[in-house]
Amino acid sequence: MTYLAVCARQSDEHQVLTFAATAGDILRFATIDRIGRSAQGVLSGFQRPQVAAHIREIRDYLEKPNAVLPNPIVVAFIQGVTVEAREEGSARLQIDVSSGAPGLVVDGQQRLSALTELDRDFQVFVSALICRDEAELRRQFVLINNTKPLPKSLIYELLPSVDDLPPRLSRRSAAAEITARLNYENTALKGYIKQHTMPEGSIADTVVQKVVMESLSNGVMRELVRMPKGEDRCVKIVSNFFDAVKRVFPLDWHGHKPATSRLLHGAGIQALGDVMEVLAQRADARSIDDFEEGLACLKGRTAWTSGEWHFGDEVRRWNGLQNINRDVALLKHYLVGVVKADLRRRAKAAPAPLLDGLPDA
Repeated sequence: MTYLAVCARQSDEHQVLTFAATAGDILRFATIDRIGRSAQGVLSGFQRPQVAAHIREIRDYLEKPNAVLPNPIVVAFIQGVTVEAREEGSARLQIDVSSGAPGLVVDGQQRLSALTELDRDFQVFVSALICRDEAELRRQFVLINNTKPLPKSLIYELLPSVDDLPPRLSRRSAAAEITARLNYENTALKGYIKQHTMPEGSIADTVVQKVVMESLSNGVMRELVRMPKGEDRCVKIVSNFFDAVKRVFPLDWHGHKPATSRLLHGAGIQALGDVMEVLAQRADARSIDDFEEGLACLKGRTAWTSGEWHFGDEVRRWNGLQNINRDVALLKHYLVGVVKADLRRRAKAAPAPLLDGLPDA
């Protein structure tokens, strides 16, 4: 197989070339060597297992007629290639596939797997790295894949400015937009949410996004967002709820950060998100006063900044709760249980409505 390639002047010890090829052709000269161990525990290969959901997401995007994929597939060779230099930094690359594929994919395996599922002629760039031996190939694989990826929070913050996203990212995009508005508009959480554009914030933006995403999927925001000015309604209800939180727990909120108050901690914010849902759906709470009335039952029964949490048979120090699934679920169950019990108590205590239309005695 012969390709006209462009050479890059980089390391004196390696040759690096770039050319275009289809996924089918790449799989003729390169294989994906997945990591594994023999029965004796000997390590072989180096590529992670396929991630089906990720591959499907890439494929769905690439099926669009306007899709582009500028990221190259990186293939390393130890043997089986001949490079013939040409003028102005170009070269003729010959790959001998008579004894099988001599190359190994060291970066882009998920993209390549997605490309193989396309029913269209789609070329991608291939960066060919020619190594002296397998040890050097593995070293390059580790170095290429060990660069620091973009932080998730930065990607999520950028999502609202990107169109035509896959469904999973579309849901995250809507939550990211509401989170950003809560942080920059005149709301109860203005300046409190830590984002790349607001590094001095305290509450992790991904935690707020998680609360919003759950509400958009299965909570009160699912209906609100479909109404006229639905996004405005979603921003308003979250702001009103946390305004009420500040009123009920002023000493645990003001002047604190997640390390000094579990009220602003990932576990506390997520648990409060469930409390907001209960009050919004069972008590039809919408205003600050509504939420304050519903939260009042938690006074004296929390340990946001000191003391101990009493979860039935389990006792935790105030700062013993961490932002892990078990602890979040534990705190959610406790707070929601207290609030639901209070709602039931108040419903029983409410005076019975007068019965109209009864005949006179």
